[in-house]
Amino acid sequence: MVSQKPSNGASALETQTSELDQPAALRKIISVSSIAAGVQFGWALQLSLLTPYVQLLGIPHKWASLIWLCGPISGMLVQPIVGYHSDRCTSRFGRRRPFIVAGAGLVTIAVFLIGYAADLGHSMGDELNKPPRTRAIAIFALGFWILDVANNTLQGPCRAFLADLSAGNAKKTRTANAFFSFFMAVGNVLGYAAGSYRDLYKVVPFTMTESCDLYCANLKTCFFLSITLLVLVTFVSLCYVKEKPWTPEPTADGKAANVPFFGEIFGAFKELKRPMWMLLIVTALNWIAWFPFLLFDTDWMGREVYGGNSDATASATAKKLYNDGVRAGALGLMLNAIVLGFMSLGVEWVGRKMGGAKRLWGVVNFILAICLAMTVLVTKQAENHRRDHGGAKTGPPGNVTAGALTLFAVLGIPQAITFSIPFALASIFSTNSGAGQGLSLGVLNLAIVVPQMVVSVGGGPFDEIFGGGNIPAFVLGAIAAAVSGILALTVLPSPPPDAPAFKTGAMGFH
Repeated sequence: MVSQKPSNGASALETQTSELDQPAALRKIISVSSIAAGVQFGWALQLSLLTPYVQLLGIPHKWASLIWLCGPISGMLVQPIVGYHSDRCTSRFGRRRPFIVAGAGLVTIAVFLIGYAADLGHSMGDELNKPPRTRAIAIFALGFWILDVANNTLQGPCRAFLADLSAGNAKKTRTANAFFSFFMAVGNVLGYAAGSYRDLYKVVPFTMTESCDLYCANLKTCFFLSITLLVLVTFVSLCYVKEKPWTPEPTADGKAANVPFFGEIFGAFKELKRPMWMLLIVTALNWIAWFPFLLFDTDWMGREVYGGNSDATASATAKKLYNDGVRAGALGLMLNAIVLGFMSLGVEWVGRKMGGAKRLWGVVNFILAICLAMTVLVTKQAENHRRDHGGAKTGPPGNVTAGALTLFAVLGIPQAITFSIPFALASIFSTNSGAGQGLSLGVLNLAIVVPQMVVSVGGGPFDEIFGGGNIPAFVLGAIAAAVSGILALTVLPSPPPDAPAFKTGAMGFH
């Protein structure tokens, strides 16, 4: 992929990263890992509640996906840049802690803008009964972009801080990542549970105002709880776990080394080996399958399954059905997070039983394809019920809701694999080609964010071509999942059994 000989700057960073003779105590690793719960609480609220919310503000369904462009753009630019500069930060507070604090501060600003977008827009002249509420949408979009930048600012330095605390010890590194994943699952469960509770706004009653109805007030309350958790765990962790300031080591000519990040990224693409190219292709198809559902799962529950409508001009009954569906979708996402958490703990064992990492990934991609295709059946059953019962103003029958929630739960299985195996394979392939780990993972990240940009730009208009709704994009996702499964089983190379990453237990099967 890239030259096997590290630059002077990279060598200095490696020396500095492993400067601790002994790994930090487990309690410190757990404390830093807990920040993931606060970060993931906010991500869970984004995925479950914000797409419906922007439609309540008056953005048409076919354009709602454009809001999500900030995710891949910030992931592609902010996280690598923050990671690069946090490696070289010379603050007396340490390399990682200043960025973590800055990220938490940005989250606070973003949450205020998102939560009070409707109120601020109304005070600036938005009329409540004449959508779209352009001022509220502009404030919301600004807050949403800041929130994504803030979350990306937080996550990279948190993971790097854990690597620093592990001091190169393989066992500690695995333990640190396991706890980070565990707290991500905790954040998911808390976020989805909060999003599914109808009367949460009563905890903070002042959130409901003339311009902010029950759904908006619940969203505002959820974000208040999210920021409270994030600030609490960040404050406790950073006060408890100290970080030694970093001093750059001079090169042979006496000057501090300077390695251009984007130059390394472009150079890596020029020299990618075949295994990595195959991994990027399978990963990109896999995420084309995932993103339509991740962006519109709760909207699907409210619109297609419950038969509701989020448009500002919709009737009160239609809005209530939609909100009930969104809450049911949040419950489904909570079940998904629980299954994901348990499956993550068993990936290594299941991989051995399945005969290898790539075979496991290929098989679960077919599970993903089947689940996405089953959304068509659930939708048709819900539509038939409404047709047979004169519109069914009370939502779908119990068996339809149970079927939809089952799909959410089962999808936790392939999601756990998607969050682990591609990254392990990238690490293995880069190790065997002599490339840097961080650079290879940065290249892999592009295979994730580019599909998200494609879905964000084209998802809504693509659905509109086929009559609106979410099913067309879900069907396209099912096809992409099946193709990625076939490619994973046929053209994706198997990692060598003596790969260093396997020896250290990064993914203890081959």
